[in-house]
Amino acid sequence: MAAYAIALHGIERFIPMPIPWLRFGFANIIALTTLVLFGFKAAMFVTILRIVIGSMFIGTFLGPSFIMSLTAGVSATLIMGLFYTIFGRIFSPIGISLIGALFHNLAQLGTAYFLFIHNIDAILMLTPLIILIGIFSGALNGIVSALIIQKIREA
Repeated sequence: MAAYAIALHGIERFIPMPIPWLRFGFANIIALTTLVLFGFKAAMFVTILRIVIGSMFIGTFLGPSFIMSLTAGVSATLIMGLFYTIFGRIFSPIGISLIGALFHNLAQLGTAYFLFIHNIDAILMLTPLIILIGIFSGALNGIVSALIIQKIREA
């Protein structure tokens, strides 16, 4: 699962975005799928391994984007694990993904503010675009994850 997440992480860099460091987070499909099929510890392992190894491959290890990715990825996986554990029967993978996307975005914005930008106006200006893209990508990632989970369970 980690290898799939790392591959998606690398491939995604070739998709043009309106903000250079902004991504759809397709590797989170694998984290969510892992959470549902194998549990929280496995999902966290996949998330951390993907971020560390992926950043080594693309040359961002220990740089600002690595720190933001690690903070956001761990935050999103923690909240998805919490919501799936407590509300797994109420929320589908799409709902869990949307919650994860929101917390991923909030963690990124918070990290950017506290460690790098220190300008609340700049953060607030970016917030609507980042949240909008997060909603779109969270829904898309949740749909794809739900389809993968369904196919694996049928097999």
